[in-house]
Amino acid sequence: MIRYLLALLLVSAISPAAAVETLKIATLAPEGSTWMREMRLAAAAAEKATEGRVKIRFYPGGVMGNDVTVLRKIKLGQLQGGAFTGSELSLVSKDAQLYSLPFLFRDRAEVDAVRATVDPLLFKTFDDAGWKVLNLSGVGFAYLMSSGPIAGGGDLVSRKVWVPQNDLMAERVFRAGGVAPIPLPLPDVFTALQTGLIDTVGNTPSGAIALQWHGKLRQVLDLPLSYVTGYVVVSGKSWQKLEVADQAAVAEAFRASGERIDADNRRADAQALQALQGLGIELVPADKGEATRWQAIGADVTKQMSAAGELSEAPLSALQALLEAHRAKPAAASH
Repeated sequence: MIRYLLALLLVSAISPAAAVETLKIATLAPEGSTWMREMRLAAAAAEKATEGRVKIRFYPGGVMGNDVTVLRKIKLGQLQGGAFTGSELSLVSKDAQLYSLPFLFRDRAEVDAVRATVDPLLFKTFDDAGWKVLNLSGVGFAYLMSSGPIAGGGDLVSRKVWVPQNDLMAERVFRAGGVAPIPLPLPDVFTALQTGLIDTVGNTPSGAIALQWHGKLRQVLDLPLSYVTGYVVVSGKSWQKLEVADQAAVAEAFRASGERIDADNRRADAQALQALQGLGIELVPADKGEATRWQAIGADVTKQMSAAGELSEAPLSALQALLEAHRAKPAAASH
């Protein structure tokens, strides 16, 4: 009996410790930003909840390259995940830009009315594509901002409008509205504004200030162009390496961080819009007919994308039904 117990102790002593899984996540967000602060809090909470079995290492400030490079490194297994906008993730998931469909939402109340139901449907499309969404947070509404008039009917047609490189949806919308957009990668926009290559951009108020675009802008069109979203995702292969209980712990830590980021971004955008106005940039109401025209163009492009199978039916149908129900309520007209 004693020999048996000694043998068990010996086996226990030489057995390897529980495997530690490290998720390496790259982001363009700089160290010290609100996003990085919240992500580090989420990582610490996840590590504590898993008793150290899951560690998360961040590579901020774009040190791992742009979105295309990061996605390639994830595919090669050099990274396990990254933080992306919906536009950037459209390279791997056709539904990544669902909330950013053009001229879809009219105010934040509409966003709040759909997310509880649509988020899980959207996450399933990522699961099916081989990805796990750790969190989805709202960056804020992007607005058209210009150095010249943009509120009146036909004003945009004469403007030099920037769209993000590879954002085919934005290009399609503007072309349908008679605008010839100018695609450029994000890092080139500041110089393009300075040289006059472009004079109109779409961004959140916070983004325009952070990227120092505001110095060349004079007007902000008070018509939501799109709702910008940010994702933190990891490859499904990396996710499956975690124990089920550890998956739940990591998911909860990042879900909570996403809620905090949402709240922070809302406050920051409201303050940024006030700051832009304080700098002499005018918030101009859209011509009613022009606003209706662009919203109709956005709806038509969405219909075309759905018919072509470029959007999954379940999340899109749910989103549209919830929006219709929300707008039918009398209080939906108030902001």
